[in-house]
Amino acid sequence: MAELQHLTLSKRIVDRLSVEDKDTVFWDRDLPGFGIRVYPSGAKVYVVQTRAFGRSKRVTVGRHGEIAPDQARKEAAGIIARVKVGESPVQEDPVPDPTVGDLAERYRREYVAMHCKPLTAYHYDLMLGKHIVPALGEFPVAEVERKDIMEFQYGLRDMPTVANRAVDILVKMFNLAEAWGWRPSGRNPCRFVKRYRVEKRHERFLTPEELHRLGQVLKAAPAERLASAHAAAAIRLLALTGCRRNEVLGLRWEDLDFEAGEMRLADSKTGGRVVPLPPPAVRVLRDLPRTPGNPWVFPGRKKGTGQRNINESWERIRERAGLDGVRLHDLRHSYASRALALGESLSMIGKLLGHRKVQTTARYAHLARDSVRASTARVAESIGGDILPVQ
Repeated sequence: MAELQHLTLSKRIVDRLSVEDKDTVFWDRDLPGFGIRVYPSGAKVYVVQTRAFGRSKRVTVGRHGEIAPDQARKEAAGIIARVKVGESPVQEDPVPDPTVGDLAERYRREYVAMHCKPLTAYHYDLMLGKHIVPALGEFPVAEVERKDIMEFQYGLRDMPTVANRAVDILVKMFNLAEAWGWRPSGRNPCRFVKRYRVEKRHERFLTPEELHRLGQVLKAAPAERLASAHAAAAIRLLALTGCRRNEVLGLRWEDLDFEAGEMRLADSKTGGRVVPLPPPAVRVLRDLPRTPGNPWVFPGRKKGTGQRNINESWERIRERAGLDGVRLHDLRHSYASRALALGESLSMIGKLLGHRKVQTTARYAHLARDSVRASTARVAESIGGDILPVQ
């Protein structure tokens, strides 16, 4: 470890000290033997080194931030004096380099909690707690290499989507580690780690007959214990409005304006927006019982909470309705498909679905072409009956 030139260890100077590859001691100009050890992680520890009775001793005084430089210098002078007369000073444990587990906690506290929506934070917590921390938590942040990330990714090869999401989180974590001084700049170990290729699922659109079967099962669901009345109503609302699952489950009663026929979504995926409440959706919501003291339209099991997901209810319902492979999100696709069949334009459908970008709605362009093709065929058949010879 290199020991650099002597400095006057004031708070301003100590705050600015940093190293990249190795922990380094910077010695004080005013008190011989007093210095500060700076770690690549950004941690800084005041130390004393002195000789007595032919032996050299180095002792930890305290951590920068917990103790000021002047106080550390004063304590260092006392330690030197005690060592000189043969007393044994109390030695604190040196500050260890932060681990990936430490990085995960700081990432949760200083990034996820400040910048992510509650549901996103919930999923990040799951990813960190279930996959990232158990596999990499004990690794020192400064020592993680690309091969470690690739081994971690390979361990999730049977879940390629999960593996890709985990690597995406790690990219951000290690970028922040560099910004926080926990790793040298430009050395993110996730660089050049190739994501797994995931087969893109095709949109599934329910036919009128399938929607009818779904309606019949939803009607019987509470009595047959396939789903609660609230879960069945949430599924109906998804089909009737084209909203996202989290937009519906996140509804509070105060978000509904039955007189204006609107739902006010304060925090949808694309920001706040107002969604028209058509009469069938109003009927679904008006029939729902309210839980006293609970602001959520779809209450959770615990007092005062909202329902987080309805996946288990949906699995039972879709199985009974014979809708194998249909996801809740496919109700949103089916809403767009029906709108196109009824002659709505892509731009209008984008507004109905709350798309911010035109490209997002463009995925339904092939449906628009199918609708035009079918209309063209109907018109031609009608005219053909008049102008073509009878065969």
